[in-house]
Amino acid sequence: MSLKKSILLIIIVLLIDQISKIYIKTHFKLQDSIEVFSWFKIFFIENEGMAWGTRISDFVPFINDRSAKTALTLFRIVAIFGIGYWLYDATKNKASNILTWAIALIFAGALGNIIDSVFYGVLFSDSYLEVATFLPEGGGYDTLLHGKVVDMLYFPLYKGYLPEWLPFYGGQFFTFFEPVFNIADMAISTGFIMLIVFNKKAFSKK
Repeated sequence: MSLKKSILLIIIVLLIDQISKIYIKTHFKLQDSIEVFSWFKIFFIENEGMAWGTRISDFVPFINDRSAKTALTLFRIVAIFGIGYWLYDATKNKASNILTWAIALIFAGALGNIIDSVFYGVLFSDSYLEVATFLPEGGGYDTLLHGKVVDMLYFPLYKGYLPEWLPFYGGQFFTFFEPVFNIADMAISTGFIMLIVFNKKAFSKK
């Protein structure tokens, strides 16, 4: 796939991602939800840190969320340049279509979440107990680099109690699939899955 086609794919993913996030942010309050099907809901939450609703402090408890948020956002900005160069090099050397598609999806997803992290705190008011406004008079809900990532896709495919005979988790209430995510997360995950499943085709021996 050529660089132009890769850029077109990135733009399409970014537009879908940002349009969906801006719509949710300006039409829903936090925790608002709409049931589309019994197994799919639009459920608005904001992700303070990492993808799929997780936080850095969930893994490194001695780091506070605000410092972790700054570090994660700066790391994402640096990483996006590396991914961008990887995409440019892949298209320049006429790498396999699978590889360029995967890199383009990862780049688009990473950039989509970076936009939230860097700018949303300045561009929007808080969504707690009210629908956010764009460019509020009193300023945004936080400073640059401290925006929250908007998540809204929720697929509770199964809800119920696990069998008692299961070790450790027997008898506990279980939901599959629990994480709430967004289009950018889907793009990143799809790109990584392509690299894993089609590894031999993506990375030729040459």
